[in-house]
Amino acid sequence: MKVYYQPLADAVLTVHALIVVFIVFSLLVILVGGARNWIWIRNWWFRVAHLIAIGIVVLQAWLGVLCPLTTLEMWLREQAGLANYQESFIQHWIQQLLYYDLPLWVFGSAYTVFGLAVLYAWLKFPPPARRRG
Repeated sequence: MKVYYQPLADAVLTVHALIVVFIVFSLLVILVGGARNWIWIRNWWFRVAHLIAIGIVVLQAWLGVLCPLTTLEMWLREQAGLANYQESFIQHWIQQLLYYDLPLWVFGSAYTVFGLAVLYAWLKFPPPARRRG
């Protein structure tokens, strides 16, 4: 059974990285698309998903809560019996991009500033109001 834990941990890490990419690049696309009058960047579901995603990240940072995906990944790696230095190709490179050894306040501040930028984009290029029925 241990043989399945590392690929699952790598999959969780990959999903985690894709969420980060969604949050970061969506803001860039919203800002560029808003300036260029791209209609699709005002899609209500896309914008709400983006706002919720960064909201969760900011809230976790200020509460000092470790991301559940990080916790799950670490648990899966532990179940696989992996030591700190035994890593897969995916784990090595994605972790290089995602994880930094900095104080928590640095992350909380950076996420808050990014979250404020997302709110700015929401106000500057708002999605249309949702219609009922």
